[in-house]
Amino acid sequence: MTSPGRTERLVLPGVLTAEQAERTVAGIAALQREDGAIPWFRGHHLDPWDHVEAAMALDAAGEHARAEAAYLWLAEHQNEDGSWYAAYADGDAARPTDLGKETNFCAYAAVGVWHHYLATGDDTFADRMWPVVHAAVEFVLELQQPGGQIGWKREADGTPVTDALLTGCSSIHQALRCALALAEHREEPQPDWELALGWLGHAVRHHPERFLDKDRYSMDWYYPVLGGAVTGAAAKERIESGWDRFVVPGLGVRCVLPNPWVTGGESAELALALWVMGESDRALEILRWMQHLRAEDGLYWTGYVFEDEAFWPEELTSWTAGSLLLAVAALGGDEATVAVFGGEGLPAGLEPDCC
Repeated sequence: MTSPGRTERLVLPGVLTAEQAERTVAGIAALQREDGAIPWFRGHHLDPWDHVEAAMALDAAGEHARAEAAYLWLAEHQNEDGSWYAAYADGDAARPTDLGKETNFCAYAAVGVWHHYLATGDDTFADRMWPVVHAAVEFVLELQQPGGQIGWKREADGTPVTDALLTGCSSIHQALRCALALAEHREEPQPDWELALGWLGHAVRHHPERFLDKDRYSMDWYYPVLGGAVTGAAAKERIESGWDRFVVPGLGVRCVLPNPWVTGGESAELALALWVMGESDRALEILRWMQHLRAEDGLYWTGYVFEDEAFWPEELTSWTAGSLLLAVAALGGDEATVAVFGGEGLPAGLEPDCC
């Protein structure tokens, strides 16, 4: 099923054995359609961001052909303006169910494409996907605001929503760095992207007032660190400031306050953010806690309501399993995953001279 040299990096004591890792990879693969699309689960929708997250997990497991098929699905179904719709029924490109076009969803393709290139060294793939990434980034940057933040989306009728989301913009920050890395690899410099990245990073680091107030969501807490905008002492201060609010010892990370609900995706992403900060021990602890979400088929329940002792919603999602595998891959030293999330070799934006 998987390439031996890759699978061994998905083994982590207390988190995944070799057999469990293979079962999880097989679970994601079973959800993938023949055309490459990866919906949340069969019968539910596909969104472009989670589609890419699952594809990256397949690459981390050595399933490069499956991952490539996922990216080619994006290439074949990209809208003329460089975007993708926010949701497609069961991953069927002919049945979009949300005609909005979310900027962080569209930008994330760059992260996956760069990750796949690093995992495979396939220049033919990079050549095929470069126009796709270029068009997606241009679509996203059309919604950048004067303060550096990037508007949330375009509505179905094309109306721009200029309100910005801190989590989404932090994800875009990572995506722009990956897009610039791909541009540098192709020797096609994109100075406007560098400037846009600098302004965006500045906004994330210094201007919380430029984003919608979503402080009760854990993603707004850790994503500036995970996306590489907040680093060093500032990253540690940020994580420590929210730890007691969001972390439920022994269970994982709350999705939103004050709900008694921990979720697998947020738990795995926090673990990845901790690893980015150099705190692998705490990252490992979080990943061990979230194993109560693991199902027999190797996939993971989306979340757990601990006051009711119930899994909710009753769904096993490709992206929850994908986020877990990517966190494990980073801790295990998978080179492509380390480079993409650790920032190794990723360009930095040009810090603006003023606010």
